[in-house]
Amino acid sequence: MSVEYYAKLERGQIAGASASVLEAIARALQLDDTERAHLFDLARAADGIPASGRPHRRPARQSASRASLHWVLDAITDGIAFVRNPRQDLLATNALGRRFYAPVIGDGGRTPNLARFQFLDPASRDFYPDWDLFAEMCVAIMRAEAGRDPLDRALQDLVGELSTRSEVFRTLWAAHDVRTHGTGTKRFTHPEVGELVLAYEELALTAEPGLVMIIYTAEPGSPSAERLRLLASLAAEQPAHTGDEAVTDHPRSR
Repeated sequence: MSVEYYAKLERGQIAGASASVLEAIARALQLDDTERAHLFDLARAADGIPASGRPHRRPARQSASRASLHWVLDAITDGIAFVRNPRQDLLATNALGRRFYAPVIGDGGRTPNLARFQFLDPASRDFYPDWDLFAEMCVAIMRAEAGRDPLDRALQDLVGELSTRSEVFRTLWAAHDVRTHGTGTKRFTHPEVGELVLAYEELALTAEPGLVMIIYTAEPGSPSAERLRLLASLAAEQPAHTGDEAVTDHPRSR
């Protein structure tokens, strides 16, 4: 590969780059799996090829209304379980998840959005004690999703809104960092039970491309497990979920 050709690629003129060239770049830059996948997604988009060679992904906003999906969520009683789409919309939760995400969901309105809560709601700084880390993760996940589906108009609109209203988001978006959620540990401060250190796993819903289910659990016997049980007992006092309701947000998440 010539220096001139590499300089052209660095300027974003990636259309037509072969798989072998992209692999060579990924190795030279020591990209991780997420960064490598993002590079190939950008190349496909530059060539006019949809991500993964599939037709443009159909909108998934209403897909979480399936009764069977809610049955699965409600069967998870010892952990927080929820479904989100690539735009960070919180589409459905189990009972414990609704209680846990009460600061995000609020009293009603349009679909709650984790990114809007993160960057536009001051309450997020209390809910996420590691706010800076959460902000970086949120933007990097959104950046990866934008590479997978550059034609997602709703995601483009969300990025535009957050870029206009949040200087922190605008700065992080310009960094072009990418990541996937996968698995790990996060720390929260819940207004009802205090600090929770929770492990998470992300599961792709193969029946609904683009949607993922995320489950938070606490280490057995830990203080967080005790606090999660307390939150579950409070959640049990909430009205029963019918399975065809939509999770909604409130003005603070807009």
